[in-house]
Amino acid sequence: MNSTPTPRFDLIGIVTSDLAASLAFYRRLGLEFPPGAEEQPHVEAELPGGLRIAFDTEATVSSFMADWTPPTGAGRIGLAFHCGTAEGVDAVHAELTDAGYKGELAPWDAPWGQRYAVVLDPDGNGVDLFAPLAD
Repeated sequence: MNSTPTPRFDLIGIVTSDLAASLAFYRRLGLEFPPGAEEQPHVEAELPGGLRIAFDTEATVSSFMADWTPPTGAGRIGLAFHCGTAEGVDAVHAELTDAGYKGELAPWDAPWGQRYAVVLDPDGNGVDLFAPLAD
C-alpha cells in the first residue's frame, strides 16, 4: 500500500512588483483580501471551491531565493474571470480600462462561442474576461 499522499491543487501564486496596486486591481474583480493586506509580504484570498490565490512581493521571493530576478516580457500565467454575460464582459472591461488599467484585447466575439477580452494587471499579466455568447 502506498503511504504517499496524493497532492491536491490548492494555490495559485503571483509575484508582484507593487502589492497595493495588484490588490486594488483584483479587488475590482471581486477578490477579497484582509484589512491591511497591502502592508504584508504575502497575502492570500480564498476562491470559490476552496482554491486560494496568493500574492508575494518581489522582496519576499528574493528573501528565500537569492538568485531570483523578476521575469521580463509578457506574463507567464493566465487568469480568467467569468463575467456572466457578453454585456458583463464589456462592462468589466470598460470599468477596468476607465480606471487606468491597460486593455490588451478589446471585447470581441470569439469563434469558440464566448465574448472575450484581456486586461493587464499591474505586473503585465493577462487577465481574461469572458462569458458565453447568447444563443
